[in-house]
Amino acid sequence: MKIVVAGGHGKIAMLLHPILKEKGHTVKGLIRKEEQADDLRKAGAEPVLVDIEKEDDISEFVGEADAVVFAAGAGAGSGKERKWSVDRDGAIKLIEAAKKNGIERYVMISAMGLETPRGDEVFQVYQQAKVQADEALRNSGLNYVIVKPGRLTNDEGTGKVKIAEKLDRGEIPREDVAHVIAEVLEDESIEDVEFDLLSGKDDVSVALQEFV
Repeated sequence: MKIVVAGGHGKIAMLLHPILKEKGHTVKGLIRKEEQADDLRKAGAEPVLVDIEKEDDISEFVGEADAVVFAAGAGAGSGKERKWSVDRDGAIKLIEAAKKNGIERYVMISAMGLETPRGDEVFQVYQQAKVQADEALRNSGLNYVIVKPGRLTNDEGTGKVKIAEKLDRGEIPREDVAHVIAEVLEDESIEDVEFDLLSGKDDVSVALQEFV
């Protein structure tokens, strides 16, 4: 498969690239900074330089693909405006690019518990931006999967997860999120669904199949 990852230098994306390459897929990562390009090449992805905040139409940069993954985010320390311009608008631009380029499959990295406001004002804007991005994808007509992990950690992945429509708050290593996304991309029977994701007791493939 040809897969394009928006937010190609993000922490989950950088764990995802080598997994996809090892499975035999071709990966392009959309990045904002030239100095990130070598990191992507080392991880097995082709870097594509584009600022998704500044470009109104990113379809040319996305190009041909079998699937896209939205792994971008304004990140900690960014203000309210960038939550809208990256977390919401960036996701919507990728939806429009996928539709324009005839790409039917879209995997969104979202987050658990967005419906319950928490944290400071900036975090609540982030929550609203992600809610609106998810809603835009649901209504896009694309074949979608919305993955909603709990609190992300940098711990080594265990390969064991828990997947359900709704879960209580918890955490999961980014590495395990990357493995779930890779599995979702390969299994086309998983479509038009969204789920919460935490560390658990089941292998990724088992947890996914039991959910769908």
